[in-house]
Amino acid sequence: MKPNASPIPYGLADFVRVRTDESYYVDKTPFIPRLERVGSFLGFLRPRRFGKSLLVSMLECYYDRNRRDQFERLFKGTWIYDHPTPEQGQYLVLRLDFSMVFAQSDRVEASFATHLDIALDVFLDRYAANFPDGWVERLRACVQPVDRFGRLLAELGKIDLPLYLFIDEYDHFANNLLATEGRESYQRLTHGGGFFKHFFTLLKGATGQSGSGLKRLYLTGVSPLALDDVTSGFNILRNLTLEPAFTEMAGFTEAETRTLIDHFAAISERPGAPNSAALWPLLTQWYDGYCFDPRSERRVFNSDMVLYFALTLYERGQAPDELIDINVRTDYSKLRYLVQMGQSLNGNFARLKAVLEEGEAHGPIIGSFPVARLTEPQHFISLLYHLGLLTHGGVKEGRVRLIVPNETVWQLHYSYLRDAYWEVNIFAPALWLLQDHLVALAYRGEWAGLFDYLAQQVAEQTSVRDYLQGEKVIQGFLLAYLNVLPFYLTRSEREASKGFPDLFLEPFLMKYPDLRHSYLIELKYLRRGEDAPERRATLITDGEAQLRRYLADADLRRRAGSTRLHGLLLVYHGWELVERREVE
Repeated sequence: MKPNASPIPYGLADFVRVRTDESYYVDKTPFIPRLERVGSFLGFLRPRRFGKSLLVSMLECYYDRNRRDQFERLFKGTWIYDHPTPEQGQYLVLRLDFSMVFAQSDRVEASFATHLDIALDVFLDRYAANFPDGWVERLRACVQPVDRFGRLLAELGKIDLPLYLFIDEYDHFANNLLATEGRESYQRLTHGGGFFKHFFTLLKGATGQSGSGLKRLYLTGVSPLALDDVTSGFNILRNLTLEPAFTEMAGFTEAETRTLIDHFAAISERPGAPNSAALWPLLTQWYDGYCFDPRSERRVFNSDMVLYFALTLYERGQAPDELIDINVRTDYSKLRYLVQMGQSLNGNFARLKAVLEEGEAHGPIIGSFPVARLTEPQHFISLLYHLGLLTHGGVKEGRVRLIVPNETVWQLHYSYLRDAYWEVNIFAPALWLLQDHLVALAYRGEWAGLFDYLAQQVAEQTSVRDYLQGEKVIQGFLLAYLNVLPFYLTRSEREASKGFPDLFLEPFLMKYPDLRHSYLIELKYLRRGEDAPERRATLITDGEAQLRRYLADADLRRRAGSTRLHGLLLVYHGWELVERREVE
């Protein structure tokens, strides 16, 4: 890097390294006094890749009594350096990171014990000078790590040494176990005599015990499922997840993002890199839009994605070719347990598909619920919110409106649909042939081949016909497979000219400026046994009229940009495509 360049802390969650390497740091230290005021035992959930672990590392360094003499080196230039609190450097600090626990049912308990054992050994070594003679040896005489941990919490109170416990990624191995092995393995972990349940029972006792050494606890994760199951409804913590005062504690605000992007554009190794004004439409469309406070319009960016973007901007002087960082792509197995039961799709899959077809769902958000209630619609929608797959979109007709936050998440949703169809062997067209047809559609205006190919695949794959129920099924297939190549920002039911076109294939001209064609698609359905010449003629007449009205919509034509905007009418009789035509 250039001598005046700050290293980009992409993928870096170690505050000491960020500061000693003089990496670029987005200052979140103003939240420290707020955290101290709101409670002693705190929980904070946010989607993956939002900077939660770096925040934990910063707090760990701030409160650690062994780092008091490093305060200036680590915090000079931050807000808290000029406004330190009385608790700075006053704690023994123990940090547990449950992402390091192996998520396999026959190994998870041993892996958890090993992680706890190592963390306690490091802790006892680091703070040995603070303990009375023989104290460490007595603790190490406890053979089982969880027993040693319980003894530690009790003994610290006797010698008046306060402990600040940080638990990062608390739900990581529990959620992975749920995703890979199912609910039975998960419930053995979190219910009854499971070791994970026992661990949190121990914590719960320490938080309510007079004279306990555990003075503060800060816990982070993604999902409320495991914590509800192991702590009987978050009752040992104050959950800050939905608190307005902390909506911007993770992720980057608009001002923070603009400053960061301008900084790295200015020092780019490629002269002439665009500034944030030129890049802003792309950044907001793909990485912004997360709102964690329904009472305001304050939105934040996914911090990991912004740093990924900044790294490419610095090194190449342009936006990345692949706008979705592979590290942010949520593995489908993380969602398989949500939408699949055995070899069939459950009701949650229909709800996920409905969100994509309608563009929204409705709240309110439920902050705490057990896995046993996940099949209930509102709990599933709430989980999508906690995972970052939905976010607050204001209030509509007196109800909280939940929307997909940005284009990155739209594309992830479409990939979930494709993977779910493939997993249960419902619909699996050849993707390489599909891609060829999409190129012809986008660049040559040859649209008929794509829809004929999909119709042929539906006819040949009998499992599709067993699945087809209702008019929206074909629309779901099209949403999933029209996005195999990222030529279009596909939307369903986007309002236009006092109506809602079924599909709008908006050209992604910012990345593909040479695209030649865009499409509005209206779908009409005839149930099996309901086809008749008069009925079909009526549907075609209605569909053509709707398309002509939509094609005149000024906003849709603006979004089509330099491309030719086509209006396509597709009529299905059950699974058969019986009519396809272009409407001028």
